[in-house]
Amino acid sequence: MQGRSRGEQFLFTCGLIENLRHSRGVPALLILAAFLAGASGCSADPAPVELFIGSHRFTVEIADTEESRARGLMFRQSLPQQHGMLFVFPDDSRRSFWMRDTSIPLSIAFIRRDGVITEIYDMQPFSLEPVNSVAEVRFALEVNQGEFRRLGIRPGDRVQLPQQITR
Repeated sequence: MQGRSRGEQFLFTCGLIENLRHSRGVPALLILAAFLAGASGCSADPAPVELFIGSHRFTVEIADTEESRARGLMFRQSLPQQHGMLFVFPDDSRRSFWMRDTSIPLSIAFIRRDGVITEIYDMQPFSLEPVNSVAEVRFALEVNQGEFRRLGIRPGDRVQLPQQITR
């Protein structure tokens, strides 16, 4: 389904459903279910991992694909304390984030590949205003707004990144 717009995917899927309606029952429905899971990008969410900033433990989801980074924390209604999302990029570059379709007020820490936090910013729900890193970074960590401040975490602090990311 790569290369097709969502509208084209929808029409293709509707046509497939119509064709399957006239075929034989359960096997056709199983094929359709498998197709729809693949077409919608469904996959098992990876298990959250832990990272530390000083003595503070965070449980984070990893966003390491283009799709997961684009989705981020959109459409979430809440985020537990000291939980967040770690955005992992394939290279060092200046990064830009926004809050489209994100209702939770967040803080973002931009992090160099060596784990040092370069900048921390607060972000407002649903804002389309970009929040840009000044430094070239490899990672970004989003948590509930004010969490870094509450824990005394500042630029210059080092994040102990999960092993599977630093390989």
